[in-house]
Amino acid sequence: MKISIIGSGFAGLAAASYLAAQGMDVTVYEKNKQLGGRARQYKKDGFLFDIGPTWYWMPDVFEKFFADFGKKPSDYYQLEKLSPAYQVYFGEHDHISIPSTLEEICEVFEKEEKGSSDALKKFLAKAENNYEIAVKDLVYRPGVSPLELITPKTITKLNQLFYAIRKQVNKGFKNVRLKKILEFPVLFLGAKPSNTPAMYNFMNWADFGLGTWHPKGGMYEVVHAMVAMAKELGVTFVTNAAVESIQVNQHSEVSSFVVNNEKIETDILLSGADYHHTETLLPTSYKQYSEAYWKKKVFAPSALLFYVGFSRKVKEVEHHALFFDEEFDAHAEFIYDNPAWPDNPLFYASFPSKTDAAFAPEGKEAATFLIPIAPDLEDTPEIREKYFDLILKRLERLTGQELKDAILFKESYCVNDFVEDYNSYKGNAYGLANILTQTAFLRPSIKSKKVKNLFFTGQLTVPGPGVPPALISGKIAAESILKSLGK
Repeated sequence: MKISIIGSGFAGLAAASYLAAQGMDVTVYEKNKQLGGRARQYKKDGFLFDIGPTWYWMPDVFEKFFADFGKKPSDYYQLEKLSPAYQVYFGEHDHISIPSTLEEICEVFEKEEKGSSDALKKFLAKAENNYEIAVKDLVYRPGVSPLELITPKTITKLNQLFYAIRKQVNKGFKNVRLKKILEFPVLFLGAKPSNTPAMYNFMNWADFGLGTWHPKGGMYEVVHAMVAMAKELGVTFVTNAAVESIQVNQHSEVSSFVVNNEKIETDILLSGADYHHTETLLPTSYKQYSEAYWKKKVFAPSALLFYVGFSRKVKEVEHHALFFDEEFDAHAEFIYDNPAWPDNPLFYASFPSKTDAAFAPEGKEAATFLIPIAPDLEDTPEIREKYFDLILKRLERLTGQELKDAILFKESYCVNDFVEDYNSYKGNAYGLANILTQTAFLRPSIKSKKVKNLFFTGQLTVPGPGVPPALISGKIAAESILKSLGK
């Protein structure tokens, strides 16, 4: 049985291994010259950058993935638990560092707001319980029926689907700084705290309970690991292989697809590429979702990214740093309500060379900066430069140091690049936002409703955006394919 997979992102790589392990003949076709989808790597002058994901959360999901093949992450890469996990800046020389243990985190909260450590323990007890239900069970379901969400455990949680995380946080905490820290993990879901069901507080358990980790050599080491394991299982990879069209026969089955003007026959086609783009490759009558459908969807943000090499170490910052010195709600309005370039954006910075010498020459610093923005915005060199200057001045002011003269080089990445490199719908970076009306069976389907042997995986289908969900999506897609074959 010949199975072809479009795209070598985390979802495509995961699906490839699951299918190959069942004896399928699997070939992965990657548009770009480097495998990994959005999780590619950039090297320059001895500096190293993860182009895409930089956070390693939910280590148990990675462990479960490799365990399915009798392996462990440590068979392929080395993990370090970060301490502090990250820091949050609120003003000049004013930041909170989040430690790596719950006991220490409680001490930090108590220092900020008396009595808040008890509230945090109660909050996290609920978050851990939700994590057990959601991440260890519900997210592995294929999203074909609302009944998947109804279990003896979830019945008691239904009320959490109909009020937001923000309401839950406000009920337990008064300190504005602590509220911002507790709402931060929701950003990984690509939605606003005011619009995300409280059930999703399981992300707080992922944060405080399971911790923030770093794979030595960066997130691309996880890609290396998955590719290596897939090859061990017999998967073939083809790079520089953009799919140009998909042919469907009179039996409503994919018969072949075209890559670099070459027609390739296949028994089953699985797309880990952008869902919307994949459907544009089909004959019009075989599209499941109209343009109107996609336009109505709430997308997670896109991003303006900068990869910067500094000639000296950046002081006063940790491996992961969040700059929340401006108002999140004001920034979020520019993303979700009135899409436009934000006036005073929040931003995130990663300084992996603080932890890992592989990222920069000795005495120098590698930095990645990210500003969340609305998809489909105007993207010009002038706009990129304006926002780099803005966040650099903020970084200098907040940390009390001059940095402009230490810049050796910088590269940027934004909406136009997401479209060019990934055929991303409107240049989005993270897929569909995880709001109630886009959860589980309400997301685009894993299995095409119109083409019998066409399947989808990745951030626009179940379970949602993020690296761990992508691994899970690959497993769900592989299981759906095997089920269709009676296996």
